[in-house]
Amino acid sequence: MESQLDNYFLSLPEPEQSALLFLRHFFTNEIQLQENWKFNTPFYYYNNKWFCYLSYGKKKRDIYIGFVKGYLVSHPKLVAEGRKQIKVYKVNPEKDINAKELMAICKLLKSTY
Repeated sequence: MESQLDNYFLSLPEPEQSALLFLRHFFTNEIQLQENWKFNTPFYYYNNKWFCYLSYGKKKRDIYIGFVKGYLVSHPKLVAEGRKQIKVYKVNPEKDINAKELMAICKLLKSTY
């Protein structure tokens, strides 16, 4: 499993690779989530339940974080885009990721578990 995750992150082009590696470190070390490989995607668990996943679209080269219980919270940077349950946080790999904002969103979502 670990090699699949490592291979996924290391096979991506820059600057997307750096952005996703930052998010990986952020979720596992700062938020204390467990990482797993599901549906060919990095998933992160809180209390053994799905918390979020990282999505990278190769055609559009876009990155977003899908928060599984996003529908339970309100934050201006979380958007549903037609989804019923999951809300996403979009990441621009060309810019610095706002870690404070992402931490606030994660704390808000952790309170729903």
